[in-house]
Amino acid sequence: MSRLLVRRPSPRLADGEVTHIGRTSVDPDLAQRQWEAYVDVFRTRGWEIIQIDAADEQPDGVFVEDAVVVFGDLAVLCRAGAESRRGEAPTVREAVAATGLEVAEIAAPGTLDGGDVLKIGSTVYVGASSRTNAEGIAQLTALLAPRGWQVVAVPVERVLHLKSGVTALPDGTVVGFEPLVDDPAAFPTFESVPEEHGTAVVVLGPDEVLMSSDAPETAARYEARGLRVVATPITEFEKLEGCVTCLSVRIRD
Repeated sequence: MSRLLVRRPSPRLADGEVTHIGRTSVDPDLAQRQWEAYVDVFRTRGWEIIQIDAADEQPDGVFVEDAVVVFGDLAVLCRAGAESRRGEAPTVREAVAATGLEVAEIAAPGTLDGGDVLKIGSTVYVGASSRTNAEGIAQLTALLAPRGWQVVAVPVERVLHLKSGVTALPDGTVVGFEPLVDDPAAFPTFESVPEEHGTAVVVLGPDEVLMSSDAPETAARYEARGLRVVATPITEFEKLEGCVTCLSVRIRD
Protein backbone atom coordinates (compact mmCIF):
# COMPACT_ATOMS: atom_id res chain seq x y z
CA MET A 1 0.00 0.00 0.00
CA SER A 2 1.21 3.53 -0.78
CA ARG A 3 1.39 5.96 2.11
CA LEU A 4 0.94 9.72 2.22
CA LEU A 5 2.51 12.02 4.80
CA VAL A 6 0.55 15.25 5.25
CA ARG A 7 0.06 17.98 7.84
CA ARG A 8 -3.05 20.12 8.14
CA PRO A 9 -2.66 23.85 7.44
CA SER A 10 -1.71 26.13 10.29
CA PRO A 11 -4.16 28.88 11.31
CA ARG A 12 -1.19 31.17 10.60
CA LEU A 13 -0.88 29.99 6.98
CA ALA A 14 -1.29 33.56 5.68
CA ASP A 15 2.01 34.47 7.39
CA GLY A 16 3.99 31.94 5.32
CA GLU A 17 7.14 32.87 3.44
CA VAL A 18 6.91 34.43 -0.02
CA THR A 19 10.01 35.08 -2.11
CA HIS A 20 9.31 35.50 -5.82
CA ILE A 21 5.72 36.77 -5.75
CA GLY A 22 3.85 39.54 -3.96
CA ARG A 23 1.86 38.74 -0.84
CA THR A 24 -1.90 38.44 -1.32
CA SER A 25 -4.73 37.63 1.06
CA VAL A 26 -5.07 33.97 2.07
CA ASP A 27 -8.36 32.50 3.30
CA PRO A 28 -7.51 29.93 6.05
CA ASP A 29 -10.96 28.32 5.97
CA LEU A 30 -10.84 27.85 2.22
CA ALA A 31 -7.29 26.52 2.53
CA GLN A 32 -8.49 23.89 4.99
CA ARG A 33 -11.26 22.78 2.63
CA GLN A 34 -8.88 22.65 -0.30
CA TRP A 35 -6.38 20.62 1.75
CA GLU A 36 -9.08 18.12 2.73
CA ALA A 37 -10.12 17.72 -0.92
CA TYR A 38 -6.47 17.20 -1.88
CA VAL A 39 -6.01 14.47 0.73
CA ASP A 40 -9.25 12.82 -0.38
CA VAL A 41 -7.82 12.34 -3.87
CA PHE A 42 -5.30 9.93 -2.37
CA ARG A 43 -7.63 8.40 0.23
CA THR A 44 -10.18 7.42 -2.41
CA ARG A 45 -7.41 5.67 -4.34
CA GLY A 46 -6.46 3.51 -1.38
CA TRP A 47 -3.49 5.44 -0.02
CA GLU A 48 -2.88 5.23 3.71
CA ILE A 49 -3.00 8.78 5.11
CA ILE A 50 -0.45 9.56 7.83
CA GLN A 51 -0.98 12.92 9.49
CA ILE A 52 2.09 14.55 10.96
CA ASP A 53 1.36 16.24 14.28
CA ALA A 54 0.07 19.77 13.90
CA ALA A 55 2.61 22.58 14.14
CA ASP A 56 0.31 25.59 14.29
CA GLU A 57 3.16 27.94 15.18
CA GLN A 58 4.78 27.11 11.81
CA PRO A 59 2.90 28.94 9.01
CA ASP A 60 4.55 26.89 6.26
CA GLY A 61 4.24 23.53 8.02
CA VAL A 62 1.61 22.28 5.56
CA PHE A 63 4.30 22.14 2.85
CA VAL A 64 5.70 18.86 4.17
CA GLU A 65 7.49 17.94 0.94
CA ASP A 66 10.21 20.43 1.85
CA ALA A 67 11.01 18.61 5.09
CA VAL A 68 11.76 15.07 3.89
CA VAL A 69 12.48 13.26 0.63
CA VAL A 70 12.02 9.51 0.18
CA PHE A 71 14.30 7.40 -2.03
CA GLY A 72 13.05 3.84 -1.95
CA ASP A 73 13.58 2.65 1.63
CA LEU A 74 15.62 5.73 2.61
CA ALA A 75 14.08 8.92 4.01
CA VAL A 76 16.33 11.98 3.96
CA LEU A 77 15.34 14.59 6.50
CA CYS A 78 16.05 18.01 5.05
CA ARG A 79 17.47 21.12 6.68
CA ALA A 80 15.33 24.08 5.64
CA GLY A 81 16.96 26.89 3.74
CA ALA A 82 14.67 29.39 5.47
CA GLU A 83 15.56 29.59 9.15
CA SER A 84 11.92 30.37 9.97
CA ARG A 85 10.97 26.87 8.80
CA ARG A 86 13.42 24.83 10.86
CA GLY A 87 10.90 24.45 13.66
CA GLU A 88 8.92 22.10 11.41
CA ALA A 89 11.60 19.41 11.65
CA PRO A 90 10.98 17.71 15.06
CA THR A 91 7.43 16.56 14.33
CA VAL A 92 8.38 15.46 10.82
CA ARG A 93 11.31 13.49 12.25
CA GLU A 94 8.95 11.68 14.64
CA ALA A 95 6.48 10.80 11.89
CA VAL A 96 9.18 9.52 9.54
CA ALA A 97 10.78 7.41 12.27
CA ALA A 98 7.45 5.61 12.69
CA THR A 99 7.28 4.61 9.00
CA GLY A 100 10.02 1.99 9.29
CA LEU A 101 12.17 3.65 6.64
CA GLU A 102 15.89 4.05 7.10
CA VAL A 103 16.51 7.69 8.05
CA ALA A 104 19.40 10.01 7.21
CA GLU A 105 19.64 13.74 7.79
CA ILE A 106 21.17 16.78 6.13
CA ALA A 107 23.41 18.56 8.64
CA ALA A 108 24.63 22.15 9.02
CA PRO A 109 25.97 24.01 7.16
CA GLY A 110 24.08 22.17 4.45
CA THR A 111 20.57 23.23 3.49
CA LEU A 112 18.14 21.25 1.36
CA ASP A 113 14.44 21.80 0.68
CA GLY A 114 12.54 18.84 -0.71
CA GLY A 115 10.83 21.12 -3.22
CA ASP A 116 14.20 21.31 -4.95
CA VAL A 117 14.37 17.55 -5.54
CA LEU A 118 12.95 15.97 -8.71
CA LYS A 119 13.37 12.19 -9.17
CA ILE A 120 13.19 10.69 -12.66
CA GLY A 121 14.19 7.05 -12.85
CA SER A 122 17.55 6.76 -11.07
CA THR A 123 18.44 10.42 -11.67
CA VAL A 124 17.85 13.04 -9.00
CA TYR A 125 17.76 16.63 -10.21
CA VAL A 126 18.42 19.06 -7.37
CA GLY A 127 17.80 22.77 -7.63
CA ALA A 128 20.68 24.97 -6.58
CA SER A 129 18.33 27.62 -5.24
CA SER A 130 18.06 30.22 -2.50
CA ARG A 131 16.88 27.38 -0.22
CA THR A 132 19.30 24.57 -1.19
CA ASN A 133 23.06 25.14 -1.05
CA ALA A 134 26.09 23.35 -2.47
CA GLU A 135 26.85 21.63 0.84
CA GLY A 136 23.32 20.24 1.04
CA ILE A 137 23.61 18.90 -2.51
CA ALA A 138 27.01 17.35 -1.68
CA GLN A 139 25.61 15.61 1.41
CA LEU A 140 22.65 14.28 -0.59
CA THR A 141 25.01 12.99 -3.28
CA ALA A 142 27.09 11.16 -0.67
CA LEU A 143 23.97 9.48 0.68
CA LEU A 144 22.54 8.45 -2.68
CA ALA A 145 25.53 7.54 -4.85
CA PRO A 146 26.15 4.20 -3.04
CA ARG A 147 22.50 3.34 -3.68
CA GLY A 148 22.79 3.84 -7.43
CA TRP A 149 21.23 7.30 -7.75
CA GLN A 150 22.86 9.98 -9.89
CA VAL A 151 22.51 13.52 -8.52
CA VAL A 152 22.48 16.39 -11.01
CA ALA A 153 22.49 20.00 -9.78
CA VAL A 154 20.52 22.51 -11.86
CA PRO A 155 20.26 26.29 -11.44
CA VAL A 156 17.11 27.78 -9.92
CA GLU A 157 16.80 31.55 -9.75
CA ARG A 158 13.44 32.41 -11.34
CA VAL A 159 11.25 30.51 -8.86
CA LEU A 160 11.39 29.40 -5.23
CA HIS A 161 12.15 25.72 -5.78
CA LEU A 162 13.04 23.50 -8.72
CA LYS A 163 9.55 21.94 -8.62
CA SER A 164 7.99 25.40 -8.64
CA GLY A 165 9.20 25.47 -12.24
CA VAL A 166 9.26 21.85 -13.45
CA THR A 167 7.97 18.39 -12.61
CA ALA A 168 7.80 15.16 -14.64
CA LEU A 169 5.04 13.16 -16.29
CA PRO A 170 4.85 9.37 -15.80
CA ASP A 171 6.99 8.76 -18.91
CA GLY A 172 9.76 11.00 -17.56
CA THR A 173 9.03 14.03 -19.74
CA VAL A 174 9.90 17.17 -17.78
CA VAL A 175 7.18 19.80 -18.04
CA GLY A 176 7.39 23.46 -17.13
CA PHE A 177 6.23 26.99 -17.86
CA GLU A 178 9.26 28.06 -19.87
CA PRO A 179 9.53 31.70 -18.68
CA LEU A 180 10.08 30.35 -15.15
CA VAL A 181 12.61 27.63 -16.08
CA ASP A 182 16.25 28.67 -15.80
CA ASP A 183 17.72 25.97 -18.05
CA PRO A 184 15.31 23.72 -19.98
CA ALA A 185 18.33 22.08 -21.65
CA ALA A 186 19.33 20.59 -18.28
CA PHE A 187 16.75 17.85 -18.86
CA PRO A 188 16.91 15.16 -21.57
CA THR A 189 13.27 15.78 -22.53
CA PHE A 190 11.51 19.08 -21.81
CA GLU A 191 8.03 20.17 -22.85
CA SER A 192 6.75 23.69 -22.30
CA VAL A 193 3.22 24.13 -20.94
CA PRO A 194 1.00 27.19 -21.48
CA GLU A 195 0.07 27.97 -17.85
CA GLU A 196 2.21 28.64 -14.80
CA HIS A 197 0.13 26.39 -12.54
CA GLY A 198 0.27 23.57 -15.09
CA THR A 199 3.90 22.86 -14.30
CA ALA A 200 3.27 20.79 -11.17
CA VAL A 201 1.97 17.24 -11.36
CA VAL A 202 1.92 14.38 -8.87
CA VAL A 203 2.08 10.99 -10.55
CA LEU A 204 -0.77 8.88 -9.15
CA GLY A 205 -0.20 5.94 -11.48
CA PRO A 206 1.31 4.99 -14.85
CA ASP A 207 -1.37 6.96 -16.71
CA GLU A 208 -2.86 9.27 -14.05
CA VAL A 209 -1.69 12.61 -12.66
CA LEU A 210 -2.90 15.10 -10.08
CA MET A 211 -2.60 18.82 -10.82
CA SER A 212 -4.03 22.23 -9.98
CA SER A 213 -7.46 23.06 -11.36
CA ASP A 214 -6.06 26.49 -12.31
CA ALA A 215 -4.51 25.19 -15.55
CA PRO A 216 -7.31 23.80 -17.77
CA GLU A 217 -5.45 24.27 -21.05
CA THR A 218 -2.48 22.33 -19.73
CA ALA A 219 -4.79 19.63 -18.38
CA ALA A 220 -6.27 19.24 -21.86
CA ARG A 221 -2.78 18.77 -23.29
CA TYR A 222 -2.02 16.06 -20.77
CA GLU A 223 -5.30 14.32 -21.58
CA ALA A 224 -4.42 14.48 -25.27
CA ARG A 225 -1.28 12.50 -24.37
CA GLY A 226 -3.51 9.76 -22.99
CA LEU A 227 -3.24 10.68 -19.32
CA ARG A 228 -6.13 10.75 -16.87
CA VAL A 229 -6.03 14.11 -15.12
CA VAL A 230 -7.35 14.72 -11.62
CA ALA A 231 -7.61 18.48 -11.04
CA THR A 232 -8.06 19.98 -7.58
CA PRO A 233 -8.20 23.64 -6.45
CA ILE A 234 -5.23 24.80 -4.37
CA THR A 235 -5.47 28.57 -4.86
CA GLU A 236 -4.68 29.44 -1.24
CA PHE A 237 -1.42 27.47 -1.34
CA GLU A 238 -0.44 28.85 -4.75
CA LYS A 239 -0.59 32.31 -3.16
CA LEU A 240 2.34 31.14 -1.02
CA GLU A 241 4.35 29.63 -3.91
CA GLY A 242 2.97 26.17 -3.13
CA CYS A 243 1.75 23.51 -5.55
CA VAL A 244 0.30 19.99 -5.58
CA THR A 245 3.68 18.38 -4.91
CA CYS A 246 4.41 20.51 -1.83
CA LEU A 247 1.44 19.34 0.23
CA SER A 248 2.52 15.72 0.74
CA VAL A 249 5.33 13.22 0.84
CA ARG A 250 4.56 10.05 -1.08
CA ILE A 251 5.90 6.70 0.14
CA ARG A 252 5.34 4.12 -2.57
CA ASP A 253 5.67 0.59 -1.16
